[in-house]
Amino acid sequence: MQFIATNQALTELKKDCLVAFVGADGELGAAAQQLDQAANGLISKIIDQGDFTGKQGQTLLLPVVDGLDASRLLLVGTGKADELNDGKFRSLATGLINSIKGGKIASVALNLDDIELKDGRDNAWKARLLAENTETALYSFDQMKSKEAEALALNEITVVSQDTAAVEAALAIGQATGLGSNVTRNLGNLPGNVCTPVFLAEQAELLVEDCDEMTLIVLDEDQMADLGMHCMLSVGQGSVQPSRLITVEYKGAGDEQPHVLVGKGVTFDSGGISLKPGAGMDEMKFDMCGAASVMGVLQVLKALKPKVNVVGVVAAVENMPAGNATKPGDIVTTMSGKTVEILNTDAEGRLVLCDALTYIERFNPATVVDIATLTGACIIALGHQATGLLSNDDDLAADLLASGIEAADRAWHLPLWSEYQQQLESNFADIANIGGRPAGTITAACFLSRFTEDYRWAHLDIAGTAWHSGGKEKGATGRPVPLLTQYLLSKV
Repeated sequence: MQFIATNQALTELKKDCLVAFVGADGELGAAAQQLDQAANGLISKIIDQGDFTGKQGQTLLLPVVDGLDASRLLLVGTGKADELNDGKFRSLATGLINSIKGGKIASVALNLDDIELKDGRDNAWKARLLAENTETALYSFDQMKSKEAEALALNEITVVSQDTAAVEAALAIGQATGLGSNVTRNLGNLPGNVCTPVFLAEQAELLVEDCDEMTLIVLDEDQMADLGMHCMLSVGQGSVQPSRLITVEYKGAGDEQPHVLVGKGVTFDSGGISLKPGAGMDEMKFDMCGAASVMGVLQVLKALKPKVNVVGVVAAVENMPAGNATKPGDIVTTMSGKTVEILNTDAEGRLVLCDALTYIERFNPATVVDIATLTGACIIALGHQATGLLSNDDDLAADLLASGIEAADRAWHLPLWSEYQQQLESNFADIANIGGRPAGTITAACFLSRFTEDYRWAHLDIAGTAWHSGGKEKGATGRPVPLLTQYLLSKV
């Protein structure tokens, strides 16, 4: 896909399709009025007849419009300006692309001046989300099908704006973010018999190719055992798939302290001996979406090459039941030396992450963010709209929250009070891996906090936002790649 920024008027552009944005009750902005005049008042006639109201998300594609160089005109309803927020704009951009991607339209032009958001977003912000959502709307997962999806005609979008430099830069960021999100979705959507821990390591090898700023280290099970990472290894010991700890260093800012991302990479989670119910277990291939989001962000960094240092860590295992699998009541020793009583083998994500969070101390991180599909309790608390956020540093939490708002990929800050820690007490080890049903998301983060005392750390629980469960939208979402991308770019 090619994105172009220009200051030419829409009526001067020869494209397959021009877009006219129509507000509530048929209100036309300046660019839409110019199109209406060139088309001999066609847009006004359609509105007057009641065939188009400008309701938010409404679309109408008109073929062969006299007076315009374009062969088609697309009307897109933006609704009331005081109701058009960031999330609705994201849906608007996706709906726009969905309305034309199945046809023979190869090039589209639009003017974002005619879209007014309640938060007063500028054209650069709108262009960034337009490019991002164009790439994600055009995504199709067909790798595992006998026939590839038909190639789409759409390959060019032109955005009209007087501030072409800012819009052009924003389009580049948005496109890279969208493509990075699609990398995350691809990895998440692959089945567990393909996307194994070793497969993730192989994808990391491909990622660092032809990128001088990136280096790769992959630890096998023997190397992890030598480091004392017995907690992470305990999760994968019942699987025939070997575990891997994958580290990609991106250096774009010399000797500055890096920002570290740690992704939970359970490539399939059966629950282990604490076996999950059979219904819906197929979705446990998505339990590596935290790791997939790290890979997606690294792809964005490779494309944009920002002046920031980042370390991406993928802790990759498969959790399966077997005669040698970890049992409820087993006690293991973490890399930090702390011992853990494993009361439930299905609370495995924290067992994987705790050793990875100890391992990354060697990088002297400026900040650490782990990303994990960690708890079903987060879905009960926040549904599928917001990512759960917990942190040992309020300033870091505030930065992540602000990044989520800027990227229209929001999170919600939950407490991490010391009073919750007592739920993890064990009679037999230093800590238990579960704290009971109350505040399950918080106690899971409390467990992780025991291993993050020496640096600024935040935890993103994406159990509710990493994938859609049913219907034609079933599959990985690519979240929170936009949030994390914005966070890292804010550190440049």
